[in-house]
Amino acid sequence: MEPKPLLHPLHQIASTPTHKLLLKQWLKEQELILHRISLKEIQIDSTRKEITQLYYLFFLFHSTALLLLFASTASHGPRSCKKSWAPSLCSLLFSLGFIWAIRYKTGIERRSEKMLEREREDSSLLAKCVEELKRKGAEFDLLKEIDALRRAKSLRVGSDPVRKWSPRDFGTLFLFIVSCLVLGLTRTILCS
Repeated sequence: MEPKPLLHPLHQIASTPTHKLLLKQWLKEQELILHRISLKEIQIDSTRKEITQLYYLFFLFHSTALLLLFASTASHGPRSCKKSWAPSLCSLLFSLGFIWAIRYKTGIERRSEKMLEREREDSSLLAKCVEELKRKGAEFDLLKEIDALRRAKSLRVGSDPVRKWSPRDFGTLFLFIVSCLVLGLTRTILCS
């Protein structure tokens, strides 16, 4: 008797309906995960562009407001010091609005980055399972391996370290300091 030639693992998978179905499902899932990853990357890029635009608008608003105040004080003289509260209040409100918008957008960016990281972990975990299935063929134990995949996914608990200050907070702090300086400059321009 001649020994029966061993089939390649992909031939074994093709001949076993459960393994074949599992491989098709995992390949489809990989495709969906890659699509979600690309969408998240696009979303993060657009959020970063929006944050940059908000920074530009913040500085554009304050520079324009200071120029207009300087031009108006040249024509009105010392009478404008009594009414300095109106431009100061407007400047403060707009500054707080810009700071809130930037904080909101950075929060969206942070959540999107966490979701992107989770999708990438899912993709790498699924890629390992697909490679294992392709390598083992019919010897791939469906119950054991799928259970291991589920356990690995469930063990990923978000254990982010609690930070008091993040680099994004320094941008907000910088904008707040600039807002305070603009309030001081407004008062100085109107009363000098």
